Amino acid sequence: MHVAYVTPRYGREVVGGAELGARMFAERLVAHFGWTVDVLTTCATDLRTWSNELTPGARVEAGVCVHRFPTATTRLADFDARSQRLLAMPHRVPRDEAREWVRWQGPHSPALLDAIAATPADLVVFYPYLYEPTVAGLPAVGERAVMHPAAHDEPPIRLPVFRDVFRAARGLVFQTYAEARFVNRLFGTAATRQLVLGLGSDPQPGDPAQARAVVGLGDRPFLLSVGRVDDGKGTGALARFFAAYKAQRPGPLALVLAGPVVHPPIDHPDIIVPGVVDEPTKWGLLRDALAFVNPSGFEAFSLVLVEAWHAARPVLVNGRSFATSEHCERSGGGFAFDDYASFGEAVDRLVGDEALRRALGAAGKRYVETQFTWPAILARYRAFLEAVLAHRA
Repeated sequence: MHVAYVTPRYGREVVGGAELGARMFAERLVAHFGWTVDVLTTCATDLRTWSNELTPGARVEAGVCVHRFPTATTRLADFDARSQRLLAMPHRVPRDEAREWVRWQGPHSPALLDAIAATPADLVVFYPYLYEPTVAGLPAVGERAVMHPAAHDEPPIRLPVFRDVFRAARGLVFQTYAEARFVNRLFGTAATRQLVLGLGSDPQPGDPAQARAVVGLGDRPFLLSVGRVDDGKGTGALARFFAAYKAQRPGPLALVLAGPVVHPPIDHPDIIVPGVVDEPTKWGLLRDALAFVNPSGFEAFSLVLVEAWHAARPVLVNGRSFATSEHCERSGGGFAFDDYASFGEAVDRLVGDEALRRALGAAGKRYVETQFTWPAILARYRAFLEAVLAHRA
């Protein structure tokens, strides 16, 4: 089979996000099944600017033929202000203004859109729903379109332009049951061929002592969050909650926020921000953290949560995220918090009860080892894509 993935950014330069999911599937379809896999993407790596940073053209990366096309524009300097006004009541935005917002958001690449329409691939897989290559490109490929929406309840998804995009897809691949329920309820797509799949995780080596040395932790107990240090990802609120907790509970407990820094958190002696860490350091921290925290209220899956459970760590998640909350409910591997009071109560329980931490971590590990191993995921994914193709034929 010949499959083409369409994603706004692609490559090892892109850390996390839906684009990582696209790369994980693309590389494994080649390695495990010998399929021909293309990726159609831009030359950008930074979603805040969409500046062209990578060389245009085609090159093979881990067996995948990656075709990169330049963006025609960078993101407007006042994009956030324009979005705030327009997304205050997204369902009332006229369709032409909604399409204009999608172009503002980008990445805008006419050459990429032409390549999507011209690809000879048997199936064209779009990942995720939110960006112009999906909105403008998916309707152009007709019966060949499959989408991994990576959707969650956020203002843009209620813009009128997205209903047609979701309903045009011939296959939908969801990461959680909560995502499937949300999309089917919002867009009436229950009759579309669909699969709840998620992502697999590959535990990597990582020495806790070396990781502690890298980030300067000493022998302190710590909570860990990995991902963009970004107010939109909840890290600003997490830092404030943690500072308030430490004011009430002085002691050695630290918070480590590891990842690219978009919005620096409040300055606090017990909050450590090492920036991006390599994989061995990340896995060393995961194996030694008192608990892993995902503070984002807008998650479609959270691969690093799965990784934390592979390391047998208990987790804390934002109760507003239906994806991470579903993981906690199904696994019994952690707690959800909605405000400072519930955050502080959960941290108190974890700090004070080692047996509880071990039990939660063990429950999470059982969950991911039965639900999110790559052999099982790939077998189900292959059967789904073959069924979509057979239905098209």
